[in-house]
Amino acid sequence: MKLTCLSKGDGFHYPPCHMLNLCGFRILIDCPLDLSAIKIFSPVISCVASEASKYPSDESLDAQNPIQKKHKLERQLTFADLVCEEPWYKTVKPLHLWDASFIDIVLISNPMGLLGLPFLTQNPGFSAKIYMTEATAKIGQLMMEDLVSMHAEFRCFHGPDNSSFPGWIKNLDREQVPALLKKVVFGESGDDLGSWMRLYSLDDIESCMKKVQAVKFAEEVCYNGTLIIKALSSGLDIGACNWLINGPNGSLSYVSDSIFVSHHARNFDFHGLKGTDVLIYSDFSSLQSAEVTENGCISPDPDNNYISTTSSDNKDSLLNTEDSLEEMEKLEFICSCAAESADAGGSTLITITRIGIVLQLLELMSNSLESSSLKVPIFVISSVAEELLAYTNTIPEWLCEQQQEKLISGEPSFGHLKFIKDKKIHLFPAIHSPNLITSWQEPCIIFAPHWSLRLGPSVQLLQRWRGDPKSLLVLEDGISSGLGLLPFRPIAMKILQCSFLSGIRLQKLPTLLSVLQPKIVLVPDAVNQRINFAAMKTISILNYFENKTLRVPRIADNPSVEITTDLASKLSWRKLRQRENFGIARLKGGLLMEDGKHRLVSGLEQEESSGKARPLRHWGSVAPESLLDALLKIGIKGSLEQSIGETGSDDNSIIHIANPSSGLIEVSEMGTAIITDDENVASQVFQAIDGILDGI
Repeated sequence: MKLTCLSKGDGFHYPPCHMLNLCGFRILIDCPLDLSAIKIFSPVISCVASEASKYPSDESLDAQNPIQKKHKLERQLTFADLVCEEPWYKTVKPLHLWDASFIDIVLISNPMGLLGLPFLTQNPGFSAKIYMTEATAKIGQLMMEDLVSMHAEFRCFHGPDNSSFPGWIKNLDREQVPALLKKVVFGESGDDLGSWMRLYSLDDIESCMKKVQAVKFAEEVCYNGTLIIKALSSGLDIGACNWLINGPNGSLSYVSDSIFVSHHARNFDFHGLKGTDVLIYSDFSSLQSAEVTENGCISPDPDNNYISTTSSDNKDSLLNTEDSLEEMEKLEFICSCAAESADAGGSTLITITRIGIVLQLLELMSNSLESSSLKVPIFVISSVAEELLAYTNTIPEWLCEQQQEKLISGEPSFGHLKFIKDKKIHLFPAIHSPNLITSWQEPCIIFAPHWSLRLGPSVQLLQRWRGDPKSLLVLEDGISSGLGLLPFRPIAMKILQCSFLSGIRLQKLPTLLSVLQPKIVLVPDAVNQRINFAAMKTISILNYFENKTLRVPRIADNPSVEITTDLASKLSWRKLRQRENFGIARLKGGLLMEDGKHRLVSGLEQEESSGKARPLRHWGSVAPESLLDALLKIGIKGSLEQSIGETGSDDNSIIHIANPSSGLIEVSEMGTAIITDDENVASQVFQAIDGILDGI
């Protein structure tokens, strides 16, 4: 088995990407897009450019930071430095170095890991089998269609451009270009140029999704009769999953970004991942996460300290609701800030696009406004909003227990349906929709993509309210407020940047491993540097690095073989002389691979070949003295002669047979030869040898 980490990703919106070689099959796990990279492009706005060009990015305003001091020596980034052309999109760079025709399987863990897949399926040599959950397939497809819809505004503004190479890259490869832009475009090592791609079309999305085999929760699918693949809930979001792969050489589990307890998605599935031979831990989110303080600011991740493995092996310690309650407090804080802005006459723009967070915020805000005297409309503006919100009430298997209970009792699983029906939440496909214009009212609360602040309705709305100090902008982590807000400066709005739990906290990892009890664990080197695994003596820990291949020792030395009771009853077992407690039998049939297991099947002549025919194979060495004794017992007399080989040692032994007829038996390391004209004597000699050696 081999594992190559192609990308460690960057939080929820850019999950990790791995290439796994298992049982001779090459498996790609997730195919995301780095959507944060489009912040180097200028949004389609008309009147703020001249003003914003005067204001630098605040990426380097900390005079105490030596790295930022270096940036200050360089020319500061301004709006004029952004690329004013149709955006290209950054994919996983190392993936372009792999031949797509050699990929056998693609596993998609969550909708964000699907966004880059159409680039891969466009390759004429691509023929891999693609697996993802039904919810991931539907939600991911809607997200890609929405991305294409929002991107269309750039094509209308800049005009058609079908060039195979982005001309704007040439303008960025100059000394006077700010280092921040160069780093995003060319990467730290300067070789990211090949990862930029022109966005796919709706036809490309449709073609990609036709190749997908959607699976249900815990449904087993078999690939090529060899690998049994199963999707188990990761708790991160609706439809997000971890993977369990069983094969003839053992079992493997893949743990992606996960959350143990969720208020909207099905909780983390522990049972299915227990006791695997290998566990691949790919949750990098704890290394990149941050927390929201009471005033909405980002604070350092408390997990960044070195962690001991003195943890409980009790699963209940992982299922406590502390983290989920903390997430609910963040959502309630956002609601209170939006209510304060509305009470002061300001509007709220929420650019968060995580489906689970949006569903909870819609319900909380609607309940909050309903219980207050505020009459503030809630608008959701997205080309896929109506279909997406309706779909979330049709997939109970991927929802948490509380939401499932609502469905069982006849209620909608999420409260937004009631508020949409009561016209307290309004859905519109675009900002220029006629119904939105007639329904417009301020102050209001608007949910609008895109979180990058480069495309979608959020651009026009932010342009409208940027000068209003009473209005509120809610940003998601993953967008730099400095570079992200650069096109909209000066900005007087209040800004609340939120960080939500996107994976397993580092201090809970040792407990998770104690509960799951895998034999071998593959962890990122950065995780291993922060956790002392020395106390976990029953588990072997191996480190893997980005863009390096890790070879894992064979995980199963003695693969098992299945044989039916009917076939076993027909076999004539022979006990071995040289190895106690071992038996052997002949089988006329074949060894097949079915459902990830070796299976023995018999031929038509099985009963005849099992025990009635004489042995066809023998092994071991014949001791000449033992053979003389065996021959004497059946009435054959002979004498022993030693011959000297070329090396000077006694290589061969020759037994001369004199009675009942003449013959010769030559015993050597390579075999035993019987030479005689009498067939009866030859048969008796063979039986004597068969009585000495193990054979079948």
